[in-house]
Amino acid sequence: MHIVLIPGLWLDGSSWDRVIPVLERAGHTTHPLTLPGLESRDADRSAVTLQDHIDAVVAAVDAVPEDEGKVLVVGHSMGSALAYLAADARPDHVARTVYIGGFPARDGEPLGNFPAENGEIPLPTWEDIGEDDLKDLDDAARADFRARAVPSPQRFATDPVRLTDERRYDVPVTVICPEFSAAQLREWIDAGEPSVQEFTRLRDVEYVDLPTGHWPQFSRPDELGRAIDAAAAK
Repeated sequence: MHIVLIPGLWLDGSSWDRVIPVLERAGHTTHPLTLPGLESRDADRSAVTLQDHIDAVVAAVDAVPEDEGKVLVVGHSMGSALAYLAADARPDHVARTVYIGGFPARDGEPLGNFPAENGEIPLPTWEDIGEDDLKDLDDAARADFRARAVPSPQRFATDPVRLTDERRYDVPVTVICPEFSAAQLREWIDAGEPSVQEFTRLRDVEYVDLPTGHWPQFSRPDELGRAIDAAAAK
């Protein structure tokens, strides 16, 4: 199966390097994305918008020939919103979306509110991120993460989302829960937490626990790869 892999904030396609071998051994073809503005620290991000990121993901979906089947679209963290937006744009070509530590986007809302500098969102300090999100990342892993981190374009997070096709509700979803549990996520949904209410509109949602921090592609790549492979087999 063709699998599009979308990183979250501050990361490029190489963030999937330890997950890809697991997927390729299972017979999948992977398409790790480096989103516009994330090519390097020196890249010009000043004019990069949320739509530019959506277009990049949809282009990756469109690049898979229809006769090779539908595409699995995987998003990490805020990349989950892009996976959902891809399902909205191409509901007939997306087989399933997988959200890793993230949620589907809400129409009319920005994706997040992060401290920005000169139109960029820099990687916060470890203290600001917190130990729960950094669980299972030792000092070497944290140093590698910071060395590879690239500021994200501010407008990716601040531009309002526009959803257009309700057929997105029919695209099956797997939610991989790393720093929060599936039970916690269901509690937030049932309590009416605004950031997760889009889940109530989805017709087929599977919840999978993968206990670790927010970045399982670094802390538990083999287990994450197997979880994505299991989602592809649905």
